[in-house]
Amino acid sequence: MAAFSPSQTPSTSSSPNDLSPTRKKRKAESITSLSDGPTDAEVTLETSLIANIAELFDENIIAKIFRTASSSLTDSSIFTKPDGVPLGYPETVPQTGPNAGRYEFRDPEFWTCGFFPGSLYALLERTTKYPHRSLIESSLFRPKLHDVRSQLRVLSKRWSKSLHSMAFRTDTHDIGFIVMPALKRDWEILGNEQSLRSIIQAARSLATRYVSTAGTIRSWDCLVKKEITVTDQTENVLVIIDSLCNLDLLYYASAHSGDGNLADLATAHARTLLQTHLRLEQGISVPKFGYQGQIYSTCHVANINPATGHLKWRWTAQGYDNNSTWSRGQAWAILGYAQVYTWTKETIFLDAACGCAEYFLYRLATAPGCVEIDADESQDLFPKTRTTTTKGRHVPLWDFDAPVNPEEPLRDSSAGVIAANGMLIIFQSLLGLGQDALARRFLNAALEIVQDTIDLCLAEETARFVTDGKSITVGDSIPGSIFESILKNGTANNNQHARRRYCNHGLVYGDYYLIEFGNRLLDLGLA
Repeated sequence: MAAFSPSQTPSTSSSPNDLSPTRKKRKAESITSLSDGPTDAEVTLETSLIANIAELFDENIIAKIFRTASSSLTDSSIFTKPDGVPLGYPETVPQTGPNAGRYEFRDPEFWTCGFFPGSLYALLERTTKYPHRSLIESSLFRPKLHDVRSQLRVLSKRWSKSLHSMAFRTDTHDIGFIVMPALKRDWEILGNEQSLRSIIQAARSLATRYVSTAGTIRSWDCLVKKEITVTDQTENVLVIIDSLCNLDLLYYASAHSGDGNLADLATAHARTLLQTHLRLEQGISVPKFGYQGQIYSTCHVANINPATGHLKWRWTAQGYDNNSTWSRGQAWAILGYAQVYTWTKETIFLDAACGCAEYFLYRLATAPGCVEIDADESQDLFPKTRTTTTKGRHVPLWDFDAPVNPEEPLRDSSAGVIAANGMLIIFQSLLGLGQDALARRFLNAALEIVQDTIDLCLAEETARFVTDGKSITVGDSIPGSIFESILKNGTANNNQHARRRYCNHGLVYGDYYLIEFGNRLLDLGLA
């Protein structure tokens, strides 16, 4: 692969044969090849799908985030003083072991630090713009919505305080994940110009990692695992699929600052990954109302030669093996390319998003039968109209090609909700192009994924607000039964060579993207 500048637009069909030896090349279709026939009954928008995800707007969602945020203020291991900055941020909630049900915190520089403040701000946004969907019922022993919203605002400010200094970091490509979930809303909802300045600074910090000869932003400075060590930056540019979701920062900052170079770098990076990270798939059975263009799986890590721009090799740091499809990586590609299209309107990126999304749905549909378990309606928080007596089909395995334990298939609930967010953006984009049938295909798929995720992974240990008229606290729906995150069944990293291998837990970004999905539905007028 030759190096190219931001102005060059390589074809998605130009990947060299030696990069995909087991995959026969196929010409990539353009957006004009999308299904445009009449809406099939199978893709008709089902209002029952939205009705079946009422838990998405339940008080439990707000109460859990509120409790972790407020209780941590008095924990000296997290806050040295209540008005200070956190010494750590929530990451995972183990489902078993001595700390089961309780958040484990990571250092404030870790890439996930922005998602918990982002969840607070997303809930502040929801209670501000859509109070009728917050489902907090006032009574003598329950707080009023405006009191909860007032506290959410205070908590959001405290948890996001240290993110402003993060904007100057040039040692990470994850700065978009770190600042955008919280600071974008702080600017848009509360009008805090400091947050906009921090976003623009963060984008400029990220731009320093752009390697022009490789046409990409360096993701990692090194890769150190049990089976591989890469540390020489003069010969290696390590790029991961997650990086696509940090490009939104560059586009947003470019639009607000007028610095077109930031957007140019983002687009160049997105084009490069079309060749380095997308793998052409052939022989995939696609429904007649599905996407009829090129289908793609993805790799996790690609190493590019900075001198030539050529792809040296592909790897995985979090998936099963170097040739497998890590489900969260596939989800990052769906969401990332969907976002890139909304900024650029270049159909090659919408094609990529659709091709990755269709492959994700194909792997859900063809997963082994053991992923389905009997649905116990007695556990539903709200009445549902079920079309099946099972659940689990639409909650992705942690890696689509990893061996599966039929007794307990290992999943990643975060991958599902991330992909669902991307599919909602695809839905909106396709509607704008008049591709209604295909748009509904991805809308219904997104709703099915989230419904199934709620059915299978929503922690049964729910929470509720209580008040004595003076202060707001959160109690367990079942006294003594606590699980601090909203979802279970996340898998942060189950790679056999990982320095830390952990799975079957709540994940802070799984919760964030679940909340984000609800807000997207509200913004679209669908809930």
